[in-house]
Amino acid sequence: MTTLKSRLQDDLTAAIKERDELRSATLRMTLAAITKEEVAGTSARELSDDEVQKVITREAKKRREAAEAFADGGRTEQAERERAEGEVLADYLPEQLTDEELDALVAEAVEEARAAGAEGPRAMGAVMKVVNPKVAGRAEGGRVAAAVKKRLAG
Repeated sequence: MTTLKSRLQDDLTAAIKERDELRSATLRMTLAAITKEEVAGTSARELSDDEVQKVITREAKKRREAAEAFADGGRTEQAERERAEGEVLADYLPEQLTDEELDALVAEAVEEARAAGAEGPRAMGAVMKVVNPKVAGRAEGGRVAAAVKKRLAG
């Protein structure tokens, strides 16, 4: 069985052979972030696919934020580069939820939290606990929190 990390390494090798600068640079940075995570803490260890996915998600988020910052600063070329790197990383992440799918999951979670006695704005934590495992990497935390707030306010 191929791990997500070994898939990244194989794809990096292929990208280097194909002289795909964007792809190889992006995968190199991502693998470096994974290695850094593996040696952080008291003992070095292999990351699970889920942990590797979290690192890729974090890297993709950095690219999105950098692209926005560059775009706001009028540096369109750098913004394009960051967006392109984000698209490379998107290949390794689960399909993102549409707003409709996210709203449906949040609505279910709010109902579950209500059934458990949590209501109103204070239910935020309870709802997030229910909805996060269902979303699992298919929507960014900020997006999920915004959808939950909107649903609880409504």
